[in-house]
Amino acid sequence: MSNYLAIATVTATLQRLLQTAVQLDVPGAKVTTVRPEATGGKTPEIGVNIYLYQATPNPAWRNYDLRNRRPKGELIKHAQAGLDLFYIMTFYGNELELEPQRLLGSAVRTIVDNPILTPEMIRATVNNPDFSYLADSTLEQQIERVTIVPSQMNTEELSKIWSVFFQTPYVLSFACQGGAVLIEGNKQSGRALPIRSVQFYTTPSQPMVDQVISEAGGNQPIVADSTLMIRGRRLQADLVQVRIGEARVTPQEVSEKEIRLNLSSLPPEEAQSLRAGVQQLWVLHPIMKRSPFEPDRAVASNVMPFVLCPQIVAEPDVWDLWKNSDDLYSAELRVVVDLTVGSEQRVLLFLNERSSNNSVGYIFAAKPRDEDTDAVVFPILDAIAGEYLVRVQIDGAESPLDVDEDNGYVGPIVEIG
Repeated sequence: MSNYLAIATVTATLQRLLQTAVQLDVPGAKVTTVRPEATGGKTPEIGVNIYLYQATPNPAWRNYDLRNRRPKGELIKHAQAGLDLFYIMTFYGNELELEPQRLLGSAVRTIVDNPILTPEMIRATVNNPDFSYLADSTLEQQIERVTIVPSQMNTEELSKIWSVFFQTPYVLSFACQGGAVLIEGNKQSGRALPIRSVQFYTTPSQPMVDQVISEAGGNQPIVADSTLMIRGRRLQADLVQVRIGEARVTPQEVSEKEIRLNLSSLPPEEAQSLRAGVQQLWVLHPIMKRSPFEPDRAVASNVMPFVLCPQIVAEPDVWDLWKNSDDLYSAELRVVVDLTVGSEQRVLLFLNERSSNNSVGYIFAAKPRDEDTDAVVFPILDAIAGEYLVRVQIDGAESPLDVDEDNGYVGPIVEIG
């Protein structure tokens, strides 16, 4: 998701791309982002002006995040909004030398050549000294890329824009649309403690791999030291491998109807390739090579999804703790887990106060990471003093809490304040 600077970052990136192109095609041309005027204003004498005249909800994302509050209004997850941005480009220059038309052709070619704003383009804009006010933009972290496409606008629509919005004489113009820009809210939300036990029954129907569960029980979380029970049919073969996400691992026990895979006994290089989150599992039967030049091939089973949960393996560390005038605390919390966390994985921290009276909960997003690591740092903002149960969620997979039959949830915990 992106923060509040996303819209301005799209405009600035579009301006920078056009500036690079038009100054080569029409010497002396400039690109501005002001309100269109016929002549003599802040628009360039020779160049292009980009103006954002409308922003509307994106139809595909309009209802995606509709249920983000409970009936009484409390947030249960971060709110977000998907927007489409509508731009109008105006072109200025010597009409006798057809400069406006040459600039129009240059701008359209640039949009056609660069229909997607890539993270590299956005990063170059944010790091440009001319756009220092966009230094905190997070648009490059948005998973769905922003696209720029020409908009169809008839004469009546164009006339309304110039006569109603701008109220200035018409100049050569061209419309385009950018979207979707996803803006995430900043308001913190709480999350209830997890359900401790669930009972349900399923009827397996898949042909090859029917079930993947932990040896500890069907309702128990699968973690890095679990033994997987992979049940199905026709599972036995020579050199059986199990693929989990992008990792290929070798099971310890294989029979016709069951494979036992002890994740804690995997070699270090195989264990390092495991990632937390919703994983896809295949059983692979390698096909013997007839020559050393043949590529590796295997007969794969159907895909069976499961959730690999991280575990917090050390006491969370609190750094840089300070209290504001409202007696609320801010800090950084470092949490170490037993699985490698990818730099692109989405990581959230859940804090639930250990109190029986009006306990509070918080959700905080992890700081960006440049490399894969097992230690994640979270900025804590405006939390009340207290003792909190700590959970980490990586790509939707939550770390389990320690349970005492007499006292309920007992850890991991961290004290703030």
